[in-house]
Parts: sequence; C-alpha cells; structure tokens
Amino acid sequence: MILPIVAYGDPVLKKHATEITKDYPKFDELLENMFETMYNAYGVGLAAPQIGLPIRLFLVDTTPFSEDDGLTEEEQNELKDFKRVFINAKITKEEGDEWAFNEGCLSIPDVREDVFRKPKVTIEYLDENFKPHTETFDGLIARVIQHEYDHIEGVLFTDKLSTLKKRLIKGRLANISKGKINVDYRMRFPNQKKKR
Repeated sequence: MILPIVAYGDPVLKKHATEITKDYPKFDELLENMFETMYNAYGVGLAAPQIGLPIRLFLVDTTPFSEDDGLTEEEQNELKDFKRVFINAKITKEEGDEWAFNEGCLSIPDVREDVFRKPKVTIEYLDENFKPHTETFDGLIARVIQHEYDHIEGVLFTDKLSTLKKRLIKGRLANISKGKINVDYRMRFPNQKKKR
C-alpha cells in the first residue's frame, strides 16, 4: 500500500526516533509498504518518520543512481545492487574530507541544495531479520545512508545549510508545509488549510 509522505513542517520530522524490537506490529507489512511508497515517489531512501512513524527504521535502494553516466563502471555496479533495511542504526564513525553533493528529499519536494558530508561512514544496524551488522560504506551509498540516518535523528538536509541559504528557501519551505506545491506522489501537509 502506498502511504502518504509527510511534508516539511510536520513535528514528526524533528523527533529523535525510538528503537524497535522484532515484535513490532505488522513489521513485514510496514517494510513492504515503505518500499512501495519509496518506489512510487522515485526515491532512493525512505525513513519511517517520513511516513509519520517516529521509529528508528529506514530503507535504501540506490539502483536509480547506477544509471548515472558520470560514474565509473565499478561505482555503477555497486549502486545497482545496493538495497538494504536499517533498523536501530547507529553511525559510529564518519571519516574523510567533507564533499558537497546536491541533495533532495521526498518530504521537501522541489528543493535541492548542496550539502557537505564526510565520504565514509561506519554504521551498526539490524537488518530486516533483526540480525546485527557493522559495516563501512563510502561514496554515494554513504551519502544516502547519512541522509536517511539524519531522519531518524530528527535532522533534515535543510538544517545543514548556511543561514543565508536557509533564508533564501524559507518561503518555499513554508509553501511546502501548506501544500502549495505540485507533487506526483501522495503527501500529508501539516499546515494545509482544510477545504470547506
């Protein structure tokens, strides 16, 4: 089932999400719905807060990035098969010199900005079977993981922008929260005026 994606301005996007256990109700169904919702919106990642659930769960599928001609064949192959579920994730290390990449977010449609992040992350997480993993990722995969991880920490990519950039996009963000935007996937807007 395709779920509505929560828009910028909803308090759930600013919450520090809570951990879950394997007896979380209808977990398999939730995962299925989240993947379906993400693919329907042409996303490469989706975190539970973006569908209104303040829990430490996000998924990543970088397949769409693998079609980028600017990448090496090795990078394309790595991105093509990368599909993961991250439960109760904790980034333990971020390494390297920060680099800029133009990021967007399904909760903030039509806003894209350069965000600086470190190129390499080490993360502890549980997979969809609640098996523990500790892995290190770099490049675009690390970037998507960091972006989704921020969601479960209550941080949006717009929080990482300079004060000037934030001022420049303030009006657009306000319009998004009011639903004054054309978007081709289901969304829930926190400040939308109810139609009479």
